[in-house]
Amino acid sequence: MPLTPDQLERYKRHILLPEIGGQGQQALLDARVLVVGAGGLGCPILAYLAAAGVGHIRLCDDDGVALSNLQRQILFTTDDIGKPKATMAAERLQAINPDCTVEAIEARLTTNNAKELLDGIDLVIEGVDNFDARYALNDACLETGTPFLSAAIGRFDGQVALFTPGPDQPCYRCLVPETPPDAADCETQGVLGAVPGIVGAVAAMEAIRFLTGFGEPLAGHVLIYNGMNATTRRVKLPRDPACPACSAKG
Repeated sequence: MPLTPDQLERYKRHILLPEIGGQGQQALLDARVLVVGAGGLGCPILAYLAAAGVGHIRLCDDDGVALSNLQRQILFTTDDIGKPKATMAAERLQAINPDCTVEAIEARLTTNNAKELLDGIDLVIEGVDNFDARYALNDACLETGTPFLSAAIGRFDGQVALFTPGPDQPCYRCLVPETPPDAADCETQGVLGAVPGIVGAVAAMEAIRFLTGFGEPLAGHVLIYNGMNATTRRVKLPRDPACPACSAKG
C-alpha cells in the first residue's frame, strides 16, 4: 500500500535517508513489535517506536504509575499516579502517532503466557528488571524463532543486546546463565534519570535498524554504556556450547 500524503509528510526525514527511504518506512508501518515493560526503559523505547511509525505495538506491563517513577518514566504525569502503565502509555502513544495501533495488556509476563504474547510478533523488546521474565522471553523466543532485543540499566550504566535465534547465535542465557546472586534493581540500587533515556533510545535505534535492515546488526554483540565516563563498548558475545537454553537447538 503506498504511503498517504500525511505519511509522506510525517516520515519525510526518514524517507530522505537512502538507507530507509519509502521501502524502509513501509517496513516499519507493517511491523508488529512486543514491548515488555513500560518503565524507565520502556517509555523511551515505546515513544521512539511509535514516532517512527511502527504499525503495531503490543505492550505488556502489570504495574501502576507511582510518584517515584516520574523521575525517569517520561510517558507519565502526576495525574497518572495509581493508573495502569500499559493503558496510560497506550493512550500517549496513540496521541503521538495515530498510525500506530497499540495493544495494551495489563499482565505480568510469565512462562505461562510468553508464547501467547509472541503470537504474530516480528521482534520482542524487553526493558524489565526481573530475570524470570527475561528467561521466559528468551525460552519462548528460541522456541518460536522470534528475534529478542534486551535492554538493562542500573545506577549510571546500561546495556543493549540483540539475540536472533539461529545456528551459532547466542541467546540471553549465554550472556546471563542464571540469576546473579547479587542481582539488584533500580528500586534498591538507584538509577540516574537520564540513563534509561539514553539506553532506551539506543534500543529503539537497534529495533528500527533491525526492522528496516540497514547498517551492521548488533546480533551476537552487547553494547555497553558507561554514564560515569560517557563511553560505549561493543562486545562480541559467543554462543555457549553448554548453554541450557540454546545448545540443544543446533
